Amino acid sequence: MNKYERIAQEVKERIMNKTYSSDDPIPDEISLAKEFRVSRMTIKRALDTLVMDGLLNRKRGHGTFIVKSVHNGPVNVVVNEMLGLTNVLRGKEIKNKIVAFDVQFPSEEVATHLFIDANSPVYHVIRLRVVEGEPYVIERTYMPTKLISGITEEVLYGSVYKHIKEELGLNIVGSHRTIRASKSTELDREHLDCAADDPILEIEQVGYLDTGIPFEYSFSRHRYDKFVFTTVNRMR
Repeated sequence: MNKYERIAQEVKERIMNKTYSSDDPIPDEISLAKEFRVSRMTIKRALDTLVMDGLLNRKRGHGTFIVKSVHNGPVNVVVNEMLGLTNVLRGKEIKNKIVAFDVQFPSEEVATHLFIDANSPVYHVIRLRVVEGEPYVIERTYMPTKLISGITEEVLYGSVYKHIKEELGLNIVGSHRTIRASKSTELDREHLDCAADDPILEIEQVGYLDTGIPFEYSFSRHRYDKFVFTTVNRMR
């Protein structure tokens, strides 16, 4: 990760945990350059990244401000990012409810997406993510047991991505995602507190390590009134 990318990530974390007020401009480029001991150009590049990601907005003559929707209203998820809900909602109380957790042999569909054979066991996990006391997402996830070892209920009650990165020392670099609108299912209605005619935002995802190997195949079903998904396209 380059210097400007590390700085952009740190500034983003400060935005998410409300270190910076959304009512005032964030520190200027000169102040940030002194703090991080880098050139002003490096800071400008870091902030440019966050502007393009829809997190910051520059107002000529007034400074750089946090986009209000980051702190208020539905959760704004940048589709291009691979962070996990714990990082996206840093600073908020997130509790996980385990609906199902077992080890099984994969279906043909799961095996194909994870690049494994039908005899390679996978974790099968269904988790409900509860944010500040309200159900937000129900996730169905498959992970190869040989690659992602040590998944326990204790891990599932915390952050799986943190376990993968810090305990297993693996580097998550990206994902392929398909986002679709779906009708609510009986499982959704039971756990997401939604009505039969409420739409659901479903993300089908294959997550990859820096080795190019897929480590996760999942379906995350989001309450429509809690999330906004933003795509960022950069000209190169």
